[in-house]
Amino acid sequence: MRLPILLFAAVSLLLLPVACGRLPGGAPASEEIIKQSSDVDADFALYAVNRAFLPTAAQWPSTGKQERLNWIGASNGAKTQIIQPGDTLTLRIWDSSDNSLLTSPEQRDVQLQDVRVAANGSVFMPYVGNVNVLGLTPDLAREQLQVELEAIVPSAQLQLDMAEGRNNSVDLVSGVASPGTYPMPNRNFSVMGLISMGGGISANLNNPQIRLVRGRSIYGTSVDALLNDPNKDSLLRGGDRVFVEEDERYFLSFGATGEEDLHIFSKDEMSAMDAMSVAGGFQDSRADPQGLLILREYPPSAITPGVRGPRHTRVVFTLDLTSADGLFSARQFQINPGDLVMATESPLNDALTISNIIGNFFGVFSRAGVL
Repeated sequence: MRLPILLFAAVSLLLLPVACGRLPGGAPASEEIIKQSSDVDADFALYAVNRAFLPTAAQWPSTGKQERLNWIGASNGAKTQIIQPGDTLTLRIWDSSDNSLLTSPEQRDVQLQDVRVAANGSVFMPYVGNVNVLGLTPDLAREQLQVELEAIVPSAQLQLDMAEGRNNSVDLVSGVASPGTYPMPNRNFSVMGLISMGGGISANLNNPQIRLVRGRSIYGTSVDALLNDPNKDSLLRGGDRVFVEEDERYFLSFGATGEEDLHIFSKDEMSAMDAMSVAGGFQDSRADPQGLLILREYPPSAITPGVRGPRHTRVVFTLDLTSADGLFSARQFQINPGDLVMATESPLNDALTISNIIGNFFGVFSRAGVL
């Protein structure tokens, strides 16, 4: 009966010195990082995030993959279409004259199908020749062709229908239920109208982003920003290409967080508190809420003279979530793409681990009935 007790005492004596140091763990304690930052040869700078520091950090250069693209504001366009090269016209001509050049007594109308608008904007009509219709609405083009036709066949009447070609169509490339090439019904056709025509945005995209390619220029915004601001619903032009894709920005979580993983940004701007929520919060048994760390690396240009930036390219931001100021600051401190969000381990964790080991010994021996 005394052997287990002696064994328990010996193990306890062996473990107690360890409790004075640190047991191996998945994350460092916050005091270890702070101690390293004070070394003369430290290769990083340490900043405590609080209310006073937030305006300073907001002026520092951006980091990570933060593609800042311009976007085209909304405007009003005409609710008519204009004829462009590549469009095809269907011309139907009626003539009741007995000696008509175009029709026979048995057939009072003739139809010219798939009359393609040439690169110079002209179309060819029999007995009339080439007529320029570039930039005209279908109604104005019909009137123009009617005038030219009446000079040859005074009794003729003309009807015109248009099918949009490449210069009056836009491509919806990805991120929707039905990607494809869509004709523009008029010059008041917007990005949201195109997405709606494509069946809406795919539900599996995280914080979807819109990219509008026009010629050699690329414009971008998020779907969330577009939905919340009608002034961002840009008008489209023929030949535009629209992509809807998942947000490629990410941050990493490590240490005593609920989940150690790579996390895609779930919205346009993510705070430190948002990041902790996405990462599953703190592990209650391990984490030190006074030691939330954000590790970030700035480009060398951020520390050049005359630039508002940190003292070192490698920076560690610390947040204390046990104070009101720390909590408010965590909600306002913005996470950058590529940041590493680290929840440090509590200094008490090692002592608690020792207590758990000792408690387990008591539990084992009690259940065995040897104490």
